[in-house]
Amino acid sequence: MIPARPKRPVFLELWRIKLPMAGFISILHRVSGVLMVLAIPVVAVQFHEAMSGPAGFAASLAFLDQLWVKLALLVLVWGLLHHLFAGIRYLALDLGFGLDREPARQSAWVVLIAGVVATALVLGRGVLA
Repeated sequence: MIPARPKRPVFLELWRIKLPMAGFISILHRVSGVLMVLAIPVVAVQFHEAMSGPAGFAASLAFLDQLWVKLALLVLVWGLLHHLFAGIRYLALDLGFGLDREPARQSAWVVLIAGVVATALVLGRGVLA
């Protein structure tokens, strides 16, 4: 007798999976946390250099004035704000708020939009200019 083939996929094709917004927010929450942790050594070194004296402060300013550093800071600001908003959402879920399907979807969209809008507001205030 021939055994039946399993009905599960043999090769998992990630680009074909339709991830719900709550799952997407969860992944972004983890990615933003990893980005912030990876930025700690760079920020610590730059802070140490800036506090070492006038020459170190000028060197830190020159480092921060590069375009790629400004873009990295923008991503870090988004990561911090997204991580904050997603963390508040997860705290609310842990307290029992928004556990039904539709409120969970709405809160996931709110987190995504709030992170982008708050980042745009920080950028608009000229913090990274």
